[in-house]
Amino acid sequence: MSRKMKNKVLKNLTIERIASEGKSVAHYEGKVVFVQNVAPGDVVDVRIRRGKSSFMEGEAIHIHEYSKDRVEPFCTHFGVCGGCKWQHINYDLQMEYKRQQVLDQFQRIAKVPIPEVLPIIGSAETQYYRNKLDFTFSNNRWLTKEEIDSGKDFERNALGFHIPKRFDKIVDVEHCYLQGGPSNDVRNALRDFALEKGLTFFDMIKQEGLLRNLIIRTSITGETMVIVQFGENAPEQIDQVMTFLSERFPDLTSLLYIINLKKNETFHDQDIHTFMGRDYIIEEMEGLQFRVGPKSFYQTNSKQAYELYKVAREFANLSGDEVVYDLYTGTGTIANFVAKKAKQVIGIEYVEAAIEDAKLNAKENCLDNTLFYAGDMKDMLNDEFVASHNAPDVIITDPPRAGMHEDVVNMLLKLAAPKIVYVSCNPATQARDVALLGEKYNVDIVQPVDMFPQTYHVENVVLLTLQK
Repeated sequence: MSRKMKNKVLKNLTIERIASEGKSVAHYEGKVVFVQNVAPGDVVDVRIRRGKSSFMEGEAIHIHEYSKDRVEPFCTHFGVCGGCKWQHINYDLQMEYKRQQVLDQFQRIAKVPIPEVLPIIGSAETQYYRNKLDFTFSNNRWLTKEEIDSGKDFERNALGFHIPKRFDKIVDVEHCYLQGGPSNDVRNALRDFALEKGLTFFDMIKQEGLLRNLIIRTSITGETMVIVQFGENAPEQIDQVMTFLSERFPDLTSLLYIINLKKNETFHDQDIHTFMGRDYIIEEMEGLQFRVGPKSFYQTNSKQAYELYKVAREFANLSGDEVVYDLYTGTGTIANFVAKKAKQVIGIEYVEAAIEDAKLNAKENCLDNTLFYAGDMKDMLNDEFVASHNAPDVIITDPPRAGMHEDVVNMLLKLAAPKIVYVSCNPATQARDVALLGEKYNVDIVQPVDMFPQTYHVENVVLLTLQK
């Protein structure tokens, strides 16, 4: 991009559509201009921030005309917090663009024949749908421009979410519309208590401070888990915090804490201490019960996860005689969900603690036709593994956002199971993998599912059948 274009203001650009990752698209002199936080139909002035020969990126600095598809954002933190970037777009249009995103990725990346992408399955709840949220304590609260310009002194401690692209800045959240139950009350009460008692909030630059992270998990059964992560091993202060929470919220199912002295907030390698109640909560789906521990993966939108798994089960179309491989099984939710309609289900997952949960969940639900193994997928799924088990009739795969390792894709081609059900949270990497699988498989059905209203993220399920 010419240096002359940086910071240049392009006037009266019409926002045409939404592209991948939620960016909106306009054009200037034949070149694509990507703009954040606008809606298709807006007419805006855009200040250019960066770009290359084929495109530019900028920010809207003035809106001349508002789109008819705009709606009023419901959250006071909209535009600052990076959580719900599509609050200003009506939900029907959100779903339309998510479906289009799937179609675009498959046409651009997969480049294999696909049937018509089915209408997206929308979420019945567009607010308070998440069952897990992570909040960060910080002594470096994000100040708005108005606060800075006022010249006043403001409380700099905060408990909330990271500002996009700023690891060291936290927006102090008063009310979050992503999670229901006691989530907002617990967060606000703990922050107020910490301020009243003068407890230290974490300094991300110096890597010091008592209060570091707060995780709240809720379940469809009405249970709640609260995890407090401490950045210092200070027994008296830790006991003070946990006692406050236990007395203020006696109905919590699980109250846990972690002492994490590392330089990051991940705690899969940390000890979890139970202060009150159980060390897990119960999720339920179609009569099945699942234990969800502090380290467990469970789909973040519980009610919509049921719709997603029903699609996967429908695509598998099991008669009761099939051997199913469930790859990236997590805590075995999909595996246990389809087990009653299969001869045998074999689940593989990298996280060992998740596999222990999967085994326990199978036992709790009286399922005796499941096997679970922990290990890196590309190392586990090999000729020796298949030789020691029945070959799969159906493969269900639900990998992380990065998609499947090329070795795993090659093994699937070698196994040549009659049917693959591919569940993905990232249509781009899914399309990449489908392009490789296209050597032996046809795409029969493409079904998007909206798990995350008010965001550009979309889940997608693809049925692949072996070519004859």
